[in-house]
Amino acid sequence: MAPNDSAETNGTAARGPAGRRKAARYIVPVAVAGVAAATIGLVPALASSGDPDLPKITAQELIEKIAASDTEQFSGTVKISTDLGIPSMGGLAGSFLSGAAEGGDGGKDTSSADPQSKLTELASGTHTLRVAADGPDKQRLSVLDKASEYSLIHNGDEVWAYDSGSNAVYHAEGKGEAPHGKDQAAPEGVPTTPKELAEEALKAADGTTSVTVDGTARVAGRDAYRLVLKPEQKGSTVGSITVAVDAENGVPLKFTLQPSSGGKAVVDAGFTSVDFGKPAASSFAFTPPKGAKITEADDAEAKGHEKARGDLGKFEDAEGAGAPKIIGKGWNSIAEFRTPGGAALPSEASKDVPAEAQQFLDALGDKVSGKFGSGTVFKTRLINALMTDDGRVYVGAVTKDALVAAANAG
Repeated sequence: MAPNDSAETNGTAARGPAGRRKAARYIVPVAVAGVAAATIGLVPALASSGDPDLPKITAQELIEKIAASDTEQFSGTVKISTDLGIPSMGGLAGSFLSGAAEGGDGGKDTSSADPQSKLTELASGTHTLRVAADGPDKQRLSVLDKASEYSLIHNGDEVWAYDSGSNAVYHAEGKGEAPHGKDQAAPEGVPTTPKELAEEALKAADGTTSVTVDGTARVAGRDAYRLVLKPEQKGSTVGSITVAVDAENGVPLKFTLQPSSGGKAVVDAGFTSVDFGKPAASSFAFTPPKGAKITEADDAEAKGHEKARGDLGKFEDAEGAGAPKIIGKGWNSIAEFRTPGGAALPSEASKDVPAEAQQFLDALGDKVSGKFGSGTVFKTRLINALMTDDGRVYVGAVTKDALVAAANAG
C-alpha cells in the first residue's frame, strides 16, 4: 500500500498534552477502537500480502502487541480529518459546539485559550497538529492554523495553553500528579494507555465484533499492521474501524472510522511524521508573551462550577429527569433519557427560537412517527438522536430505523 499521510492522534494525543481531563479529547477514538477491539470474536486471521512484507501475526497477537507497548517518548506531526456531515449553516453548527463546551454562557467567563472550548474545533474539518511527549510529566500539542497556533503544554505540575491569535493564556498548576494518575487526562473510565486499552477491550468482549488483521501499510515512513474491527450487528452507523499499528513498537499510528453508509471516513487521524527519540527539553518550556491575558484555571473553574451547580439544580428539580437507560449492547447500544420536565423541541411557530437556530435544527432533523407517537431524528454520519414530542430522547451510533424501533419498544 502507498504511504499514508494521516495518522492516529489518540494514543498519541492522549499521552500528548494531557495535563487535564479537558485536554484529552483525542484518546477517545482510539479508546473506542481498543474497547471494540476485543468486543471480540478475535478471528485468528493472518496478515495478508501487502507492502511492506512483514511476519504473519494474528489479531490476538497484534492486540497483545499494542498492550505491551511502553513507548513514552515521541514527537511528530498528526493530521486529523473529521466529517460528521453536519451542515455548517454559516458556522452556526460550530458555534453551537463551542457554546456547549463553554457551558452555554457564550464564553464570557472562559479564556479563548481554555482547552475545553478550543479543542472542540477538532470535531470538524481538517487540522494539522504537532505533538511531543517525554514520559508522563511532559507533553505538548499544538494545533497549527494558517495565521495562528494554539499550544497546550504539560510540564510537571503546570499546564499552559496559549492561543497566539488572541494572545490569550490559560494556566493551571499545583496538581502535582501525572496526567494518567488521579488527575487523569481523559474522562474517568476511558482507557489512556495501551495496557488499559487491552484490559478494557477484554472486559468489553461480548461477541459483537469481528477483529482481523488485514494486511500491512506504511504510515509516516514506518511499517505497520492493519487491525480491522467490524460490527457484526445490523443497525450500527459504524462500518469499520482500522488501526495501523507500528510493527516495531506496537504504537497506533493511524485511526480510520468508516461509516456503514459509505463514502468519506468520519474520522481519519494519523501521523504524517514521527520520531520515537527523546524530544528536546525546550519543547515543554513556556513563558507567557508580553501583554498576554492570563486566565488562571482555578478562577475559571470556580465560575464554571458555580454555573454547573445551578444548572444541575434546575435539572434535578425538573420533573421526570433521571439517569439514562441503556438499551441493547455492543455497537447497537442506545441511551434513553427524558429531557427536564419532558420539554419537547421548539416548533417552527415558537417565538423564542431565532430563525437561524430553527433552520439549523430543521436541516439536521427528520420527522418520524410510530407507536411511540411522533418526534424528530437528528442525524450525523456517526451519532443519531431521536427526540420525541413528549420529551424522550434516544441516542446512539445507530441508524434512524434502530432509534425508531427502540422508541416503539419503549
